[in-house]
Amino acid sequence: MKRLLSIEIQKLWQNRASRILVLTYFILLSFIALLAAFKITLFGIEFKIAEQGMFDYPYIWHFNTYVAAVFKFFLALVIVSMVANEYTYGTIKQNFIDGLSKREFITSKFITVTAFALASTIFVFILTLILGYSFSSYTEASIVFSDVFYIGAFFLKLVAFFSFCLFAGVLVRRSAFAIGFIFIWWVFEKIMSGLLWTSVKNREVSEAILGLFPLESMSNLIKEPFTRFKFYKAIESQATGAVPVRFYGVHWYEVLIAVFWTGFFVLMSYNILKKRDL
Repeated sequence: MKRLLSIEIQKLWQNRASRILVLTYFILLSFIALLAAFKITLFGIEFKIAEQGMFDYPYIWHFNTYVAAVFKFFLALVIVSMVANEYTYGTIKQNFIDGLSKREFITSKFITVTAFALASTIFVFILTLILGYSFSSYTEASIVFSDVFYIGAFFLKLVAFFSFCLFAGVLVRRSAFAIGFIFIWWVFEKIMSGLLWTSVKNREVSEAILGLFPLESMSNLIKEPFTRFKFYKAIESQATGAVPVRFYGVHWYEVLIAVFWTGFFVLMSYNILKKRDL
């Protein structure tokens, strides 16, 4: 396993574009700290984001993981090109000539995908601790780590999405087309979402069906955190007279669905490679 990961890291680091994308990704994650200085004017009222509780424990775990997940597309480009370059430069054939099996090839890619997700998770975990202890009004351990499960959800979300990118790269074999495939699938899920909302009147049934789709299931692992903002609740309370009860956690079945899709994409990648004439 260590040997396979070492091989993939060497390939990536020798690619200038991949190095730039990886470094850009982690630099952008660091910019989450700059949100503390941002101010928002809404309905003539100015709000400083840091004063709305976004950096308070335990809410910060939810907010930081949600925002950090937005930047995952930078690593998606790296993963797609990592696979596509194997076909473009013919290194995939050379790997097999040198004795690497197709199972080991897919395993090496998945290990790299998992390593990216783990490195991102550790980075966000440390960043959240630093920001939380710098700005939060609550620093008791029982409060600080009460919502740390979002870190686990973030890791699973990245592994699942990167596995999808791995599958797209193996299936299409060209970076641009693989990214296009991912985008088209995202559009397909949005169209299906619209069709379900108009054809199925029961909201819970619609959400349950949508939650079975791969990208939607990954999205459900970390739900939007903005309705937890103090200013949002104040505005919503004035507009409707009450603040609806929302669930922001992670259901056990949402975890299982994401794990299923992760395994599915990895196995499909292997099956495609195994049957393909290289």
